Amino acid sequence: MSRPRIVIVGAGFAGYRTARTLSRLTRHQADITLLNPTDYFLYLPLLPQVAAGILEPRRVTVSLSGSLPRVRLVLGEAHGIDLDAHTVRYTGPEGGEGTLPFDRLVLAAGSVNKLLPIPGVAEHAHGFRGLPEALYLRDHVTRQVELAAAARDREECAARCTFVVVGAGYTGTEVAAHGAMYTDAQVRRHPMRTGMRPRWMLLDVAPRVLPEMDERLSVTADRVLRQRGVDVRMGTSVKEATHDGVVLTDGTTVGTRTLVWCVGVRPDPLVESLGLPMESGRLLVDPHLQVPGRPELFACGDVAAVPDLTRPGEFTPMTAQHAWRHGKVCAQNVAASLGIGVRRPYRHRDLGFVVDLGGAKAAANPLGLPMSGPAAGAVTRGYHLAAMPGNRVRVAADWVLDAVLPRQAVQLGLVRSWSVPLESASPEVARVPGRPEQRDGDAVPAGGPAGAPGGDTPDQRPDPPGGEPAKQQPGGEAAKNQPGGESAKQQSGGEPAKNQPGGEPAKNQSQAPRATGKPRPPGKSGRPGKARKPTRAAGASRSAGPGADPGPEPPENQPAPGPDIAPGPVKRTDGRTAEGDS
Repeated sequence: MSRPRIVIVGAGFAGYRTARTLSRLTRHQADITLLNPTDYFLYLPLLPQVAAGILEPRRVTVSLSGSLPRVRLVLGEAHGIDLDAHTVRYTGPEGGEGTLPFDRLVLAAGSVNKLLPIPGVAEHAHGFRGLPEALYLRDHVTRQVELAAAARDREECAARCTFVVVGAGYTGTEVAAHGAMYTDAQVRRHPMRTGMRPRWMLLDVAPRVLPEMDERLSVTADRVLRQRGVDVRMGTSVKEATHDGVVLTDGTTVGTRTLVWCVGVRPDPLVESLGLPMESGRLLVDPHLQVPGRPELFACGDVAAVPDLTRPGEFTPMTAQHAWRHGKVCAQNVAASLGIGVRRPYRHRDLGFVVDLGGAKAAANPLGLPMSGPAAGAVTRGYHLAAMPGNRVRVAADWVLDAVLPRQAVQLGLVRSWSVPLESASPEVARVPGRPEQRDGDAVPAGGPAGAPGGDTPDQRPDPPGGEPAKQQPGGEAAKNQPGGESAKQQSGGEPAKNQPGGEPAKNQSQAPRATGKPRPPGKSGRPGKARKPTRAAGASRSAGPGADPGPEPPENQPAPGPDIAPGPVKRTDGRTAEGDS
């Protein structure tokens, strides 16, 4: 008799934990397949440290094939599910399509960027919820400081060394805190000739920083940010973004080349195509994480509306703390459906929050005990080491080296601005040129659906075991990666804003947009569901900004490079391909 087939879609906090627990529980009694766009699990809580040059990118990733024994990894993005035929259709990284049959299906596809209609944000901003976006931001900030140091015009210098972060939840607060330390270190070693210094701004429509946390921790974070010179403006967001700055909701115009939007995300639209009961874009499940009427279907993480048994009538928020624990319970219940063990409902208990503010500073309340300063920093880093499923020694080594050696402020140019567009529905995968953007004869825009409703912020973090979600707060961002993270919310940027202005304003790219990316059918990233609204293609041109250097022209059929990124490979004139060209 053949073994039951279990397919898990997504390897975020929920999907990874489900696969790991199922591998242990079932041993060789079931065939487990994990479908994911990348071959690694990303520990999102430490992503700001990658952007600030503290940790190397591979430190926050854990190999799926290396850490999940008895689990088959399939690279690709699911774009269709046939519950009656028990199959999942997917598109591989090189455009090929495939089908996975299943007896049990676990949906843990996570969340995608939330797009809101703030003029200019999609064109001039970047998000912060994937490794490519963190690498891009690190290169971009480094280059802007270097260009500002070389600029003779004070106005241009001020714009280049002004960095605007929208969203004062976990991610935005940590990005601003680490970013200010990073740019200050650059300027100390190489002062600007104009005598100016980098300026970081943190905006949010909420009344205070970290509105989802205890007010004492909020005060601690606010104090640390202001001590580092961060311009904290609560009750304010972005009204419009242009190529040379942003207009705020209070009427102020700020010259800048960098807009980081850490506002919110929404559940992956893949679940919308199932035609099953939904709650705010999430699939309704019972306390056992099983879809009523569908014994073969389970859902966990951001795509699942899980009843909160501690608060009758409410659902658990879209936070990594819940996703991580959903995964364990989901695995136990999937195994129980196959006759291994017994079912159990999902319950949680709050163990606190941690927010890393860089250096020895942090804000934390483990077990409800508010802490700040070095003690909170030690607790925060200790928690992250304990929560990470791998790379603990390497992460600790990087922290030690960062404490005794200066950071290397260099730009590698590995991720170009058009590779990480704000509207991307798959921020974990950087866009690459040369992939067809049509399927079945229909042109499909490279970005994800625009203006979709939804939910939570980009970087989720697991909470300390048992952590309880913070309430959704205005302006707060999905409590990610934090113990007791906050619920997804439309944050800062109360006005229509497309999910995350984190990038640089449009700069000197005048080439026409060119479609890139793998073939995808209509819907989100090639997934069925609602029709996609037209959005800017991944390589869409951006209006030139003052003082930007366009650099050499890219070869034919390749999107123009971002204004602050090195150009792509150049064709040889003799018709042959130079070594290393792609």
